[in-house]
Amino acid sequence: MKAAYLTAYGGPDVLAIRDIPAPVLAPHDVLIRQHASTVSPADCAMRSGNPALIRLFTGLTRPRQPVPGGAVAGVVEAVGAAVTRYRPGDRVFGTTDPHPNAMAELVALPEEGALALLPERASYADAAALSYSFLTAMPYLRDEAQLKPGQSILIHGAAGSIGVVAVQLARQMGAIVTATCSTHRLALVESLGPDRTIDRTAEDFTATSAAYDVIFDTVGKSSFAACREALKPGGIYLTTTPSLAIATNMLRGTQADGKRAKMATTGLRKTADKARDIELLRTMLAAGTLRAVIDRTYPLERIAEAHAYVETGTKAGDVVIEITPSLSA
Repeated sequence: MKAAYLTAYGGPDVLAIRDIPAPVLAPHDVLIRQHASTVSPADCAMRSGNPALIRLFTGLTRPRQPVPGGAVAGVVEAVGAAVTRYRPGDRVFGTTDPHPNAMAELVALPEEGALALLPERASYADAAALSYSFLTAMPYLRDEAQLKPGQSILIHGAAGSIGVVAVQLARQMGAIVTATCSTHRLALVESLGPDRTIDRTAEDFTATSAAYDVIFDTVGKSSFAACREALKPGGIYLTTTPSLAIATNMLRGTQADGKRAKMATTGLRKTADKARDIELLRTMLAAGTLRAVIDRTYPLERIAEAHAYVETGTKAGDVVIEITPSLSA
């Protein structure tokens, strides 16, 4: 089968397309013919090995997993002898994280893994795009921020893959949502329903005082030190980007004014927790209460180009990879 493949850390050019053996099914495994996956900033970090802290999880000198990607969206091709939940022909979606191997024509996942049936109204592209961003945004808002109705939250980088989902989820949780983005993304972000949108090129949200219960930096472009004044007493700063600064702040714990900072390794959560959230996402996809935003779509053969585009930091929403384009829906 064809798969994206890398043997060293580096730029997008370290990615190649190779023929590799198809997965061997265990009794409880489901074999999925991939139709779509996604390239996220996290995928780019795992490919480049930068920031260096990420290598503690991905391999010190080179990637442990040569096939990148975590988002799964496709059709069940075969099932192991003991599988009862799925059958060939089922449309499914989910994630292989924390073990990337989704950028391949065939992917095997345990039937009890982070996998669910794909609702009829949802496309493979939408499911692939939302899997990564939802499995990041939801734990941050629900578990780390413990966001409550009436609380104020600022979502920094609201036009990115995590940001577009975080804005929608925070609104559904009843929070008062302020979203930041660049000038040319204002219309997109406003269409997601925040209470206020800030053009980050024209206004510095960190200049405000005690304005927010939560600041969620979805793109790692700010810091706890910069945002602290803008937090209310007892407020929390959340970032998706690992760094020495955020690690130090987490070790220091809650400050005298109750303010704190945290980064969560959402991809390393227990499989059972991710499986519950994939099922929750399935319910939202079926109801049409969550919208995917797809910036560009590339064929698997152009995955290096997709990585290069994601690294420009200019994308809106997600970049999708079509793996079986003739069958995609």
